[in-house]
This record gives sequence, structure tokens and C-alpha cells, in this order.
Amino acid sequence: MKKKIIAVIAAAVSLAVSCGVEARVVPAVKPRILISTDIGGTDPDDNQSMAHFLMYSDMFETEGIISSPSYGDGSKDEILRMIDVYEQDLPVLKKHAEGFASPDYLRSVTKQGRKGAAPLCGYMTSTEGSDWIVRCARKDSDRPLYVLVWGGLDDLAQALHDAPDIAGRIRVYWIGGPNKKWSINSYVYIIENFPDLWMIENNVSYRAFISDGRNPDDYNAGFYSHFVAGAGHLGADFASYLGGRPKMGDTPALLYMMDGDPADPEKDSWGGSFERCTHSPRVVFNRTATAEDTVQNYAVIEFHVSGPVLDSSMTGRPCVTLTIAKQSWAGYYMGGGDYMVRYSTYTLGTLPYTIESDIEGFPVQKGEVTIENSWPGKSRQTDYLTGGHWFTDHGSPALFHGYMQGGATIYKWRKEVMDDWGMRWGWLKE
Repeated sequence: MKKKIIAVIAAAVSLAVSCGVEARVVPAVKPRILISTDIGGTDPDDNQSMAHFLMYSDMFETEGIISSPSYGDGSKDEILRMIDVYEQDLPVLKKHAEGFASPDYLRSVTKQGRKGAAPLCGYMTSTEGSDWIVRCARKDSDRPLYVLVWGGLDDLAQALHDAPDIAGRIRVYWIGGPNKKWSINSYVYIIENFPDLWMIENNVSYRAFISDGRNPDDYNAGFYSHFVAGAGHLGADFASYLGGRPKMGDTPALLYMMDGDPADPEKDSWGGSFERCTHSPRVVFNRTATAEDTVQNYAVIEFHVSGPVLDSSMTGRPCVTLTIAKQSWAGYYMGGGDYMVRYSTYTLGTLPYTIESDIEGFPVQKGEVTIENSWPGKSRQTDYLTGGHWFTDHGSPALFHGYMQGGATIYKWRKEVMDDWGMRWGWLKE
């Protein structure tokens, strides 16, 4: 009988390995984390990810929660409101596990960051949030501080500008993608000045965690009704976002700290695995772009237009507007009659664009640019070069999930993650 049991276990292990999924490995020591979130802004999925964090706060040494630029109405008040909801469910959670963060402690480390994007240089003045990043990073510890950025990089860029010495004391997991276009100036500042920063730039693989609203099963559109309905105050609050459909695009940053070895991005973890990135594409157009001009998704694109020479006091000031993909973006006067707009996108295909200004004599530029699914793709002389600790989504076709590069490294864990969270939701139904 004993031999038969051993044979069954061996067969199960063999099956798991053959499917590419191994048993969960919980980090031996609670990781030090600081979350920078654009909660309360344009996308309610941060509220869902915040609920996930709070229900697993026993797994982390949480040193800060910062309201980063939301490009909307987000503020630390929304984080504090979520903590209030968590406080009501905490007595039930504590019946099942030890080490949950106290609400008062979480309130004490919740800080307000920048509101709105940084200017052209990528930084401006320190904020309560950026100062807190510096303070936490400088703590006397033999463990690094993991900065989990769910939104823009503006507060991180400010912290690095104000205290360059912290660059070697932090590790960053950034949910990039669309957040790059919102905080593109801060991204450029960081990669130009801190190319050796330990950084996971997750531009697309995180999207494989987002639920499929067309699939009614328990892990997608049916998740709320199956796992969450009736699960305490957090469960009731969860219904307020996207009708309870779990989007949670920022959650992979948290999952990365809950499984595997966070020090090694190339190994499997719930939050994905990544490969070293030698360059970040930067494409410069000193002419009108056409549909034949192809650019990698998530690249930094610089459109330059020659126009009237202005007084030097105008240098670095926003004065032109790029309209592309139904959105508008500010551009700047660079001096010597040169006007420039930075842009980044994950929208694929040929995108018409217009650059215009109220400045008298400015020549309106109308062009097109084609975005291809090939991050980071071929290199150019204008690219940003990165050091040995910059990681990004796997480029192997075998690790795509649909069109999502590297998505398979996260998607393969999704059911396991949701079942584990479902167990905790079950605690709140008592």
C-alpha cells in the first residue's frame, strides 16, 4: 500500500512538471515592500488589487502605501477608505492566520504622492510619497526594499533624483504598458540616469491575469458570484468595481512577492518570470512619420517638428499637442525652433496623428506611424541601454498567451492564485 501511495505522488509530481506548473514556494522571509498605486484614478482595478493586498497583508513587511499619480481624482483618501473596510473584516481574518497588518499601522505608512504627471525633466519637487520612499530605502536592513509600482513612476523618479544613493537599495516591479505613456517623462529620467537600477518592466505579461469577461466560469465572469458574494465588507466593496469582474491588472506585482524567489526574476513565480533586457527602444522622428515607419509597442517615440524660434524662456514648456489614438498629449519647446512630443503606446496597427500648436506660424504636422508587437525588438542607435539588472517580458513565442508577450508565465498560475484567494474570501463568509 505504501509503495502504491508513493507511486501516486510521483505520478502527480511528474504531471505537474510536464504541465510546466510546480508547487508554490513561499518566500522564507517576509519581503519588505512599498506599494505605489494610482488607486481612485481612471481604472478601478487598483481597488481590487488593494483588496487582494489587504487580505494577504500577513505575508509582507509593508513599509509604505503611496498614492501615486492617478491622472484623475485618486488620492491617499481612497487608500485610507479601503483600510477602513479591511478593519471591519480583520477580526474574522485573524481567526485563520497570524501577522495581519494593523489598520492603524497601515494608516501611518500611507502617504500622498504627486498628483498629475511630472514635467519634461521627469521630476519636480519632493512629495510626502517620494520622501517616504527615500526614508524606507535608507533603513538599516540587509534586505532590499521592493517598490511595487502599479501606476506612474513619478514619485519613484523624484525619490531617485533627491537621493541617488537609494538606487542600489531598492528593487522595482513596475506594471508598465499604458502607465508608460502617462509617466513617460519620469521613465525617461530613470532609464537615462539609473540604467543599472534593478527593475522588472512588465509591459504586457501582466495582462494575462486579467479575467475574460466573456467566459462565465468561476475564475472569470463568475468569480464574484462563486467566491466573493456574501464575503464580508471587503466582498461587498468588491462588487463596486467592474461589477465584481476581477480585472486586477496590478496584482501580478504583488503575486511576485508571494511565491518563488523574488531576488531572481528569471525563475518562475506567481507574478511571472522575466528575461534580461539590454535596451529599451527609443525612436526619433525628425520628419513626418508615415505608415511605413514601424515602431515597437511600448517604445518611447519622439516626434520633432521644426517651427518658429521662441525666446529661450520658453524652453522646456508645454506648448504643442499631439493627438493620437483618441487621446491628446503635451509637447515641449526644446529651443532653436525645435518642438518635441514623447509618446508610448500598446495599441497595435497604423495610427494617424496630428501635432499642432496655438503658436503663430507653427506648421501643423499630420502623419501616421505603425506599431508592431515586438517589444523590445530590434535595436537602434537612439535606444536607451540598460544594465544587467533590467528585466522585461519574455520574448519567446512559446511564452505568449494569445498576443500577450510573456503572458504564459503568469496565466499558468491563474487558477491556483484564484483558488487560494477564494479560500480567503471563504473565511469572510463565516
